[in-house]
Amino acid sequence: MNKTLRQRAILELLKHAPVANQEDLQRALRKRGIRVGQATLSRDIRDLGLSKTPSGYSLFHGDAAPALPPVSRLVREFALGVRAAQNLLIVKTSIGSAQPVAAALDEENWPEAIGTVAGDDTILIVCPDNKDASRLATRIQEMLA
Repeated sequence: MNKTLRQRAILELLKHAPVANQEDLQRALRKRGIRVGQATLSRDIRDLGLSKTPSGYSLFHGDAAPALPPVSRLVREFALGVRAAQNLLIVKTSIGSAQPVAAALDEENWPEAIGTVAGDDTILIVCPDNKDASRLATRIQEMLA
């Protein structure tokens, strides 16, 4: 199991329901077909910056959201290609990966991107004009190489 996909599954689980302890988290992951050992799970919890609260593991430390991996890593691992259509870009990703890739792209605050919309395996990026779309497509293509 890919580390990024496993960690994304952990974050998804914590969005939907509290998880009291590591054993419950292991069980919930197993139901999703993800087998993980206690040591690996502990590393994932640390890497994701999760904290243990009286009600269980929490996604946030105060107001801070967990950090995403660098955009270049997410694009390299999950994006399959990018195509321009006028001032719009379509980024195809592996199934279930569009949302974290789009979130990482949004965090970059690039002037060429007005915003993104993510589905399951497709991201729509709206750019101010065709020139900006071309520039951003080139940047994403370079990350894919």
